[in-house]
Amino acid sequence: MIWKPSFMVLVAMLYLQDTNAMTRAQLKNSGKLLKKTCMPKHDVTEEQVGQIEQGKFLEEKNVMCYVACIYTVGGVVKNNKITLEAMLKQVDMMFPTEMKAPVKAAVENCKGFGKKYKDICEASYFTAKCLYDTDPANFVFP
Repeated sequence: MIWKPSFMVLVAMLYLQDTNAMTRAQLKNSGKLLKKTCMPKHDVTEEQVGQIEQGKFLEEKNVMCYVACIYTVGGVVKNNKITLEAMLKQVDMMFPTEMKAPVKAAVENCKGFGKKYKDICEASYFTAKCLYDTDPANFVFP
């Protein structure tokens, strides 16, 4: 049986509900599956997306759609819109305890950012950029 990446993320999230959150290293490692799924879908290279976590956001449509794919497969995009509640739930379930409060604060700070854009790719990209700009030390992105 071939496992779909979104199903594997769901299984990991369900498992984590009954355990403590991941460490930062585990969180980053779990993002590799999302990255592996989304990179070929949007024809991006490691050079284009490999340093998003360090604040290197290339303003290219395929990079923007890669970010939207990460958010969609990760479960924070519903009906083509970024869902604040889903983002906060992901933080609660997956992020290390010491990162939860600052990441939630960043999410709250950026909550309306995506509404400025009709296109989910742009909304996701600029939301991620806002999250990074708000708290680069706690920004994690595959």
